Amino acid sequence: MGYEVIAELRHRASLKIGQASAEDPTMTEQDRRQHGQKIIIETVSEWATKYAATATPLSAAQEAQLTQAVYDELFRAGRLQPLLDDPTVENIIIRGADNVRVDYADRPSKQWEPIAPSDKDLVGLVNHIARMQGQGERALTPATPNLNMRLSDGSRLAASYWVTPEPHVVIRRHRTRGKSLEDLTGWGTIDPSMASFLRAAVRARKNIVVVGSQGVGKTSLLRAMAREIPSNERVGTLESEYELYLHEDPEGPEVVPFEGRESNGERGPDGKLQGELTLTDLFPQLLRMSLRRVIVGEVRSREIVPMLHAMNEGEGGSMCTLHARSPQLAIERMATLCLEAGIGMSETLAYRLIAQAINLIVYVRLVDETELVGPDGRPGRKHRFVSHIMEITGIGEHGRPSHQMVFAPRDDERGREPRGVPHGNISQVCLQDLVRAGFDRSVLLNPRGSWTRPLETVMPV
Repeated sequence: MGYEVIAELRHRASLKIGQASAEDPTMTEQDRRQHGQKIIIETVSEWATKYAATATPLSAAQEAQLTQAVYDELFRAGRLQPLLDDPTVENIIIRGADNVRVDYADRPSKQWEPIAPSDKDLVGLVNHIARMQGQGERALTPATPNLNMRLSDGSRLAASYWVTPEPHVVIRRHRTRGKSLEDLTGWGTIDPSMASFLRAAVRARKNIVVVGSQGVGKTSLLRAMAREIPSNERVGTLESEYELYLHEDPEGPEVVPFEGRESNGERGPDGKLQGELTLTDLFPQLLRMSLRRVIVGEVRSREIVPMLHAMNEGEGGSMCTLHARSPQLAIERMATLCLEAGIGMSETLAYRLIAQAINLIVYVRLVDETELVGPDGRPGRKHRFVSHIMEITGIGEHGRPSHQMVFAPRDDERGREPRGVPHGNISQVCLQDLVRAGFDRSVLLNPRGSWTRPLETVMPV
């Protein structure tokens, strides 16, 4: 069936559902959906009966698909829903209603059919999704041309219009909720040596920053590491939109989850956006929650300063993620954010704060070969792996943090290993803390690590 048929059936069912809701104002959202499902089935059945009089009758499967499509239009994400239901989809990139690209985890990106008849309808779909997700106070409008929100499946949606020629929407999927370090080992993100090291580092209360570019799996690794926190510990999480979902993990620690809030687009007499709560705004309240650790989903701005202070002043064991192109550049990135915080911090103080707060920087790398084909005809795929674990060892030359590589790539007579393998560089204080947390120091004596299979790439890495 064409979209026009689905739209017409949606309109018919919507009128009946609205009438039923008006007649019973005590109806809950769950009741409304259940009643709506019944109305949609009846509406589609009536239409299919009339359709069969002039054309080939629909099969039972086709009628069920049509019913589901109408239900998705009214209560879910419309024509986006099949993509959200596909576990292999990583990102949905939309530029205007008729330009949709889908990034997959295991195959090349693909252009998708339009998900709305027009840009106006696309904006309507985005706002419909916001309402269906219980975030009706958020909307994409000329007054609020940027919209960021989380979806019920853990995906993150970002949309912009009126500051761009056409609506732009990006949905980033999170397919790895509830996964452990062992799961990441099975996927090839880390090897057993790294898994044991990171497990001990979390239990030894080391302050850890996970870095890498966008979409490499930083949040997945941070989430898996956080599951190693003892269940009796009280942890605070701070995110712009919930992505870690540690507070919904029955195997994780006790969590106090804080989530930022966007403004309603209006400014108060002081010029500030009304209703907005940034991570920096929330940090003081979070620290009053009697916590033993703080986890920030992603450090992007001024929240770097309270994050570093929390790492310095607490018992240790706090973690966050950060965008950076290398573990060394992560230090420069943090220093830059400190200087941009607008509190008059000097470069020397920024570096000192970083050196005192951070123990380990974990770098996650992505090698995307989904557009390549190997000599044997096999298509390439995405490779995500930890290539570096770097220890911050204090203040070094010129007042900058000194560091050394605990795990890093190796290139010797036995060949190149682009994934992280032990380099034997670690301070005695850190090593002793890890050993007390259950780490076997002999793991660091294997110069090739414990990767169970070679990295099978189309092109040398």
